Amino acid sequence: MAIVAQSQCVEYQPIGIRGDQPALRTIPRLVVLFFLLILTVVAGRAQAPGETLGGDKSAQAVDGVVASNVYGMGQSLKINGTVKEGAIAFGGDVIVQGTVEGDVAAIGGSVIQLEGSRIGGDVFVVGGAYRHADKTPNRNHSSTTVMYAGYEEELKEMMRNPTGLLAPRWSPTYIGLRFLSILFWFVVSLAVTAAMPGAVSRGVTRLQLTSLRVAIIGVLAPVILLVCVEACLFLLPTPFSVLVGMMVLLFIIIAGVFGRVVIYAATGRWLQRRYPSLGRNSESVALLLGTLIWVTLTSLPYVWPFVVAITFVLSFGLALTAGRRSAWKKMPAL
Repeated sequence: MAIVAQSQCVEYQPIGIRGDQPALRTIPRLVVLFFLLILTVVAGRAQAPGETLGGDKSAQAVDGVVASNVYGMGQSLKINGTVKEGAIAFGGDVIVQGTVEGDVAAIGGSVIQLEGSRIGGDVFVVGGAYRHADKTPNRNHSSTTVMYAGYEEELKEMMRNPTGLLAPRWSPTYIGLRFLSILFWFVVSLAVTAAMPGAVSRGVTRLQLTSLRVAIIGVLAPVILLVCVEACLFLLPTPFSVLVGMMVLLFIIIAGVFGRVVIYAATGRWLQRRYPSLGRNSESVALLLGTLIWVTLTSLPYVWPFVVAITFVLSFGLALTAGRRSAWKKMPAL
């Protein structure tokens, strides 16, 4: 008796938002609500005017002559004497009242140069500002100033209390940002599923059938990608290296967005199958449910780093296997 093997392709049920569905017409309203929520959160995060120059009374004083670098971990530095090399503060300000021959940097703080003081090197500021009392500060003419202003209080709190990253505080601002994240990713998910329903459907099917294979690809792909990028930086000319770096960055962004949408859709579909009362035939409800679940998981203390890692791995694997149409063979019963 001959055994006949028949091959049968899996039929993908496209996840999409048709033009006649109310969900597509709600996207403009959600976008307006999204920007209104942004304005509300930003208004709630508005800070009081900054203190006067040199107003931090808890700063660690540096007197005399120091031949090496000086550091401030979780507190501000006030240079009253002379520092032969550089000064850097993590989570505080660098207040220069004397002389710093080298570079001055502040992460989560500001660099404040008081009247009559001197900075011989460059100034780097992340999360704060560079302020000086003199109209023309006493600095080397060849020195530069690199400054990224914004989120000073957040960076300062992060540097002074690193465990706060694993256990964020539940404040009205934090809750507002979580709602903002839910709304943002829901709108993005609606847009992606409306633009390419077939790719999202294949991703959901692949995640349900071969999640282990997708995870393995997602783990190996970043390692291989990092090695290839490093090789390109050493072997290729600078213009080609920059092009490769831009392409890799673009791929990471696209993979992250596409993978998140597929994970949200798969989670929502699983919940709808398990609980039919949640609207089994509504794709928008499935996306909303998946978004709520995963954003909530990324908000849990001490759990969110693992959730982010899982999302990153699965996103890479889904992006690299999105264009492949698998044909699953089905063996008939003997």
